[in-house]
Amino acid sequence: MVRVGVGAAVLGVVVLACALGAGADGSDHRYKDRDYVPLYANKVGPFHNPSETYRYYDLPFCAPDHPKDKREALGEVLNGDRLVDAPYELNFKEDRTSKILCQKTLSKAEVAKLRDAVAKDYYFQMYYDDLPLWGFLGKLDKDKEQGNAKYLLFKHIHFDIMYNDDRVIEINVQTDPNVAVDITEDKEVQVEFSYSVTWKKTDIPFEKRMEKYSKPSSMPQHLEIHWFSIINSCVTVLLLTGFLATILMRVLKNDFIKYSHEDESLEDQEETGWKYIHGDVFRFPQQKSLFAAIVGSGTQLLALAIFIFLLAIVGVFYPYNRGALFTALVVIYALTSGIAGFTATSFYLQLEGTNWVRNLILTGCLFCGPLFLTFCFLNTVAIAYSATAALPFGTIVVIILIWVLVTSPLLVLGGIAGKNSNTEFQAPCRTTKYPREIPQLPWYRSTIPQMAMAGFLPFSAIYIELYYIFASIWGHKIYTIYSILFIVFIILIIVTAFVTVALTYFQLAVEDHEWWWRSILCGGSTGIFIFFYCIYYYHARSDMSGFMQTSFFFGYMTCVCYGFFLMLGTVGFRASLLFVRHIYRSIKCE
Repeated sequence: MVRVGVGAAVLGVVVLACALGAGADGSDHRYKDRDYVPLYANKVGPFHNPSETYRYYDLPFCAPDHPKDKREALGEVLNGDRLVDAPYELNFKEDRTSKILCQKTLSKAEVAKLRDAVAKDYYFQMYYDDLPLWGFLGKLDKDKEQGNAKYLLFKHIHFDIMYNDDRVIEINVQTDPNVAVDITEDKEVQVEFSYSVTWKKTDIPFEKRMEKYSKPSSMPQHLEIHWFSIINSCVTVLLLTGFLATILMRVLKNDFIKYSHEDESLEDQEETGWKYIHGDVFRFPQQKSLFAAIVGSGTQLLALAIFIFLLAIVGVFYPYNRGALFTALVVIYALTSGIAGFTATSFYLQLEGTNWVRNLILTGCLFCGPLFLTFCFLNTVAIAYSATAALPFGTIVVIILIWVLVTSPLLVLGGIAGKNSNTEFQAPCRTTKYPREIPQLPWYRSTIPQMAMAGFLPFSAIYIELYYIFASIWGHKIYTIYSILFIVFIILIIVTAFVTVALTYFQLAVEDHEWWWRSILCGGSTGIFIFFYCIYYYHARSDMSGFMQTSFFFGYMTCVCYGFFLMLGTVGFRASLLFVRHIYRSIKCE
């Protein structure tokens, strides 16, 4: 764990961990013949429940006399990694044949524990010279004719290791079902655990040893599906762009021509359309403080997403760079809090708000508050399960220090800068003293149907890519094609802006001037669609089960969807504001 005492040290250590790649042990990965190569056991858990993982020695495996925990960076701890010395001796270029690891007498309780692990498809994960390896603990052998099942525990592991000169390039682990012990019955069992090692030479350079783990997502058929997703999204954007260019702009052009004719008498005109609500369209919304806080938090999350994508594209998050993504999320969120403070406060004062300090506090808690409450609940669940997802006290202290000594001061500094910016809200029309009455509108022009229409098109542009993201986060697939994901993200932003602008125009055309909150809700409604996809993915596309895994999945995905709501809601509002200002500048309003 990272242990620091002051804010500058916290930030320095975390940034350094992110830059170097969490998990690096300081070695140059060069070895001489028969040199010790570090092997760490990480965790065990049900294969279908990626969040439900436990310490390796929670199960009765062979253990060293004095196992030592590896010192881990912040991101590794957040990722649930708990590395500890493994008893296997895999010295460099030293073959072994059926080396006895230990002999154990498993008690009835230990047999029952291992049998339950085999029934749930438990796997183990280790790291050898920072290369990940996995294997299953055993096998459930079902006899279809008799309806019986045998629980077999693998007792021999074979390591295939490839090297190039003085560096380790690749490692594979094999478990032999023929060398297993039957643990079906409730009785003590004598087990002799063993292992073997074979070294082979390869021409693969050290710099490319991680490419093996990105191959599954780079297969031709996967790339074809990815590009189909991109083409589908691009077609959606083109259709929307064409719609706005041909329909909306033509309608606007006709509106401009009609409203510019000043020679017609008022009696010959019917006062309908968006021009006649010019005295109300820039009337500030209710709940100004909450509105400004949403805009500030959404802007921060948008900046966070862009920075994360930039780091991903330059290769910081290569496969199994342990904890780098979580470290980057913590650091960049802390550093971008000044953006939230500046945006929220300056916009709140533009809306003629008076209590900017309360608005700043609301901005700081708008996203962090629900996330913190969710974390407290899920961490309590993880502690009850004794899972590695439970954060140690020291790590919680580090996160609190980052929030107190980095996030909060930057938020306050941003708020002060926003207060001193002295920017005014640029409204091309004067607002009347009394609001104009909104005419009776059909049901499909109400908020919820409009949100459904606004969220469906952006969601349709990303739903294919969502499967690969979910399979990576909540499964064991590897996602490495970040350039495609970044393109999809840009398309999502564009589609959200276009759809919200179109719906805002239709709302103003029927003289409904309360578009401020509607643009936030319509823009952010894609987050609600993503949440519905979470429900579908959990029940139809995954094999996750159990209270802990269900809690973690829906708890954290709810926070992610809420973040998307804030971010895309801000995008929708900003696009609508630019559009409304443009059209009202183009006409004469008296």
